[in-house]
Amino acid sequence: MAAKPKTETRGFETEAKQLLHLMIHSLYSNKEIFLRELISNASDAVDKLRFETLSNPELLAEDAELKVQIDFDEKKRTITIADNGIGMIRDEVIDNLGTIAKSGTVQFLESLTGDQQKDSQLIGRFGVGFYSAFIVADEVEVLTRKVGTDKDQATLWKSKGEAEYSIVKANKAEPGTTVTLHLKKAEKEFAESFRLRNIVKKYADHISIPVLMEKQEFSMPDEDDKKDKKKTPKQIKQYEAVNDAKALWLRSRKDIKDDEYKEFYKHVSHDFEEPAVWSHNKVEGKLEYTSLLYLPTRAPYDLWNRDAARGLKLYVQRIFIMDDAEQFLPLYLRFIKGVVDSNDISLNVSREILQKDPAVDSMRSALTKRALDMLAKLRKKDKQEYGKFWLEFGQVLKEGPGEDFSNREKIAKLLQFTTSESKGDAQDQGLEDYVNRMQEGQEKIYYLVAESVKAGRHSPHLEIFRKKGIEVILMYDRIDEWLMSQLHEFDGKQFQDIARGELDLGKLENKKDKAQQEKSEKKFEDLVTRIKTHLGDQVKEVRVSHRLIDSPGCLAVDEHDMGAQMRKIMAASGQAVPETKPIFEVNPDHPLVKKLDKESDEERFEDLVVILFGQASLADGVELADAADFTSRLNKLLLEAA
Repeated sequence: MAAKPKTETRGFETEAKQLLHLMIHSLYSNKEIFLRELISNASDAVDKLRFETLSNPELLAEDAELKVQIDFDEKKRTITIADNGIGMIRDEVIDNLGTIAKSGTVQFLESLTGDQQKDSQLIGRFGVGFYSAFIVADEVEVLTRKVGTDKDQATLWKSKGEAEYSIVKANKAEPGTTVTLHLKKAEKEFAESFRLRNIVKKYADHISIPVLMEKQEFSMPDEDDKKDKKKTPKQIKQYEAVNDAKALWLRSRKDIKDDEYKEFYKHVSHDFEEPAVWSHNKVEGKLEYTSLLYLPTRAPYDLWNRDAARGLKLYVQRIFIMDDAEQFLPLYLRFIKGVVDSNDISLNVSREILQKDPAVDSMRSALTKRALDMLAKLRKKDKQEYGKFWLEFGQVLKEGPGEDFSNREKIAKLLQFTTSESKGDAQDQGLEDYVNRMQEGQEKIYYLVAESVKAGRHSPHLEIFRKKGIEVILMYDRIDEWLMSQLHEFDGKQFQDIARGELDLGKLENKKDKAQQEKSEKKFEDLVTRIKTHLGDQVKEVRVSHRLIDSPGCLAVDEHDMGAQMRKIMAASGQAVPETKPIFEVNPDHPLVKKLDKESDEERFEDLVVILFGQASLADGVELADAADFTSRLNKLLLEAA
């Protein structure tokens, strides 16, 4: 007699336990989504089997009907969701069911506020998935067998949604996965035919495989039974499809309701929230394909991980090929979700083949433009909704100009910023908005890269622009300096960093201004030389400033040098940072600079120079090379003044 398989008890990861507890206790207002998630998982398993059978037809019997089947028992308070899809081996069960949101759980927990209602909204960023079963069940069993393995190689997983789960080797007659939910007493309403059918119609009508449920039919008694009046009609167990079982993206747009589009998005993205907008399109002609693209409402937790799984669900001639086909959209659009179904790609496709297929290149170009057009329409139609999108995904979109030269102008029209004229700090001004407000004679788009919007607003570099009423774009996202190294012009207007190089306002300066500047430069030649002597190799150059009104001095970056923001990014990533030195500009009209020019005591002169240079460094967000020396000299002057 064979020995009984040993049951192994394993604990959930610490973070997973916390997240599981939150999910169980925070989604009470929408309990029925558990069925949507379990059917979606079953559908994915069937899709994966379909793909495997392309190269291994023997995995699927000729008469096999791929399906999801739902059974229930009112007395026992159980619901069973079974599929005849790909199935899992033991290690896959542990990997998929023993961990929640593997790569992002810690970040997720760090973002929790303690407000149950607010925290429950964050779950959508991590997916609800299999664990939603515990919203209605106090125990869940999973019996699964991988296609191609023997009947005695199945795995049985059990958990009560607490600290641990058990796993044991088992037998299963057919490949696939069966999930059994033992409902809580308060949730017995779900073990009822009408309730389950309504949920399936609501959430799974779009799935391309049938979701079957038992229907009640009766046969009449035979002749012998008629003599026995106690005999009742024989009950026959039959099943029927509850859903339409037709791929939603292949249906006509006019026949699809908004709610159907929204539910399908949740199916393909495993998101808890509704999409912001979508675009459904069928292309016929040289290439034939259908696409359905969605813009999520919120950013996923792994948005900034450029190596994370991303891309569209790829179907070829209605057969699922892969989950994350990244070849159809560029990396800066990695937040776009959806499906693409093509008749012009080989069924036996791999990621390597996709990369060499000219049809894929053509589809990628068209889908990229469609995604950008979808964003442009949203921005034109609803600025407020676009503002919400920008908060979530704007920094990722800023990667676009450097990655996609052919669509640089389209992407530039979607970018949003804060400006010196903005009433608040929101990034709600586009480049077209700025250009439309440019002064007569203004030839350049002026911008300033700063540590924060507050630092930008108080930057000494803004002083001359504020005086002349010239609007300046304030940039403070980490990626902004890199963005502007890729984006050189917009609408025929060149960009100009107001903290870089010598200030040139072009036609916005009159002859009188230029004459005064030349006069000041000549008058303070000796002062500039004295300052440069004292600062030595701390600076590349010292010069008279034409951009300052109220401040005594400021730092400028040489035309071809790397700015402070890029230097910090490189240093943080462990890269070698090229050595650069700032240009120190002094304001000839400022009382301190005038006093400095007349100072004959060299020691006092040096103290003033160090303090003015230190102030300019701090205003520019630059760390002082010798903070102690700066403080000592400042205290000395304060004592003298006191």
